[in-house]
Amino acid sequence: MDRVDFQYRLPRNLIAQYPSRERDQSRLMVVHRDVGYIEHRTFCDLPEFLDEGDVLVVNDTKVLKAKLLGKKETGGKVEVLITEKVSDRTWKCMVKRTRSISNGSEVLFGDGLTGKFLGRDETGSWRIEFHFKRDFYEAIDKWGQMPLPPYIKRKETLPLDEERYQTIFATKPGSIAAPTAGLHVTHSLLERIRQRGVSIVPITLHVNVGTFFPIRTERVEDHKMAPEYFEIGPRAVEDINMAKERGRRIVALGTTTTRSLESAVDSRGKLVATAGYSDLFIHPPYRFRMVDALATNFHLPGTTLILLVSAFATWELIKKAYGEAIKREYRFFSYGDGMLIL
Repeated sequence: MDRVDFQYRLPRNLIAQYPSRERDQSRLMVVHRDVGYIEHRTFCDLPEFLDEGDVLVVNDTKVLKAKLLGKKETGGKVEVLITEKVSDRTWKCMVKRTRSISNGSEVLFGDGLTGKFLGRDETGSWRIEFHFKRDFYEAIDKWGQMPLPPYIKRKETLPLDEERYQTIFATKPGSIAAPTAGLHVTHSLLERIRQRGVSIVPITLHVNVGTFFPIRTERVEDHKMAPEYFEIGPRAVEDINMAKERGRRIVALGTTTTRSLESAVDSRGKLVATAGYSDLFIHPPYRFRMVDALATNFHLPGTTLILLVSAFATWELIKKAYGEAIKREYRFFSYGDGMLIL
């Protein structure tokens, strides 16, 4: 497959710059794979499409305030994006304005939070050893900013982003981007889902730059995913395997949840408890072994994310759905509207 085959044209005015007024009032496009039918609803209608005994699997990762603005000893400004934990004090980071940065350079990010540059790896990421007077997560919570995607064209993050670029499931710090399908969910929506006899099962995948690296190879199949850390615990495994044995559906809330589940299936088709890294690249004609339905957002053209949903529903159907979404002026990307693929 050629990467140019998974492109589409999106008017810039459809890229959502702010979240919807209420989380569950985003629009929801429902795509029925079996008949190719598309209907237009609201995200608060999600429970209508779930049945008793189904399992809704969510990602409980928490977005770090991973964007840090600092100054060198000479006064020069440095912008750092924390991407992946290496040890208690050392993290991989993407750095802007690095012309005068060298091994051993030190940067002050805030009172009690400094960083020492240790060197770059083959991907161009820096390793930075942080020094702090308090807990690291408390320090970056004080001095960091929410790492909004670059297509959100605002000069600054807003207090609103601290709440709305975080899901209500977020409990485990580690991501540099939100699992955006979960941004539509409210506590009241969850309660309505539970009342239908649907189980809510949390797992974890910490989103890093691997999700967003562009496909640079001409052939899609030659692209390599950067590993991302994920965890699926024994209780989640028990609930999901039992539902599968009973013929119930596993509904993944988001592409991160989908990749985690598909990364932890054994040769018998059973989910196994896992804590490790996934570099699984899902693209057509992938055969899904665990996920039966997928709720997701609208994704950038030519990315690994749109390839995943194309594997789930065929590129022909996804292209049709995206065309209709553009025609009806759905809102796209992180703060945009949602899609449910059944």
